[in-house]
Amino acid sequence: MSATLSLLEPPPGLAPHRSFELRELDGAPGVFAMESTDGPLRVFVLDASVHAATYQPELSDEDASRLGITAPEDALVLLVATPHDAGIRVNLLAPIVVNATTGVGNQVILDQDLPLAAELPLAN
Repeated sequence: MSATLSLLEPPPGLAPHRSFELRELDGAPGVFAMESTDGPLRVFVLDASVHAATYQPELSDEDASRLGITAPEDALVLLVATPHDAGIRVNLLAPIVVNATTGVGNQVILDQDLPLAAELPLAN
């Protein structure tokens, strides 16, 4: 899978980058490289529906409206991933939520009690 994402705002620490190519890594379902179309910047993200199936982010009405999301199935929820020795850490508090039809997205901060760095074990 490959898609172009247009973020409403640059993710924190990544300004001024707002346009990204989302490219699924070969042999790794639900694992993507999100690469800036404006320069050499790459962030790894995981499809929450594949790698965190019980994750239930609650998008505010304002965020859903800005992204044009009217139903849960309209959203692609991506978790920013950081590899480390024992596995992968993902940010559950601030997912990148994308309108799966339009490619418009944004990193949103949820009003939920969720961790910034949740551990996901490495697959064997």
